Amino acid sequence: QVNVLDKAIHMAVEDLFSATEYIIDNADVLGIDPYNMVISGSSAGAITVMQAEYEIANRTAWASSLPQDFNYAGVMSFSGAKLSREGKVDFKVHTPAPTLMLHGTADNLVPYKQIAFFNLGFFGGGKLVDRYARYDCSYNMYHFMDYGHEIAGSMDTTFDLQVRFLEENVIRGKKRIIEAWISDP
Repeated sequence: QVNVLDKAIHMAVEDLFSATEYIIDNADVLGIDPYNMVISGSSAGAITVMQAEYEIANRTAWASSLPQDFNYAGVMSFSGAKLSREGKVDFKVHTPAPTLMLHGTADNLVPYKQIAFFNLGFFGGGKLVDRYARYDCSYNMYHFMDYGHEIAGSMDTTFDLQVRFLEENVIRGKKRIIEAWISDP
């Protein structure tokens, strides 16, 4: 079961990295700065963007196709999680990009906290905030009290939170840490 989950997550990460490589390689033709890309996803897409950032922050073999100095400008996750086969989530090489996380505290599909067994863990936003705080990362975390996986579909109703994150944490580069509990999304 775990190997199937791991394979599915990393297939999606490979696709994201392939698209990123294409953008980096064709930045001049496309007229963009690839170092200003923000990645975003909900549910499986949120797992993909969170895992991609984890692979970059740890410079794993999965991220080896990207330039050594590359990182996304920001990550936005709507009910996402990170898979670790090494116990707790650590950032061994780079601090992760500024990250916006929104997660329902009653999410039964993608764990809000964690599913862990020995060194294997699947860590949701409710647990990742501890690690982001420990590593003094730039993050915004919105805990939606008593809501489940429907927060994955809240991109259009949380637009103000996204814009504020993009303006402050990404564009202005401020380390604006927010941890808020929302009881009425």
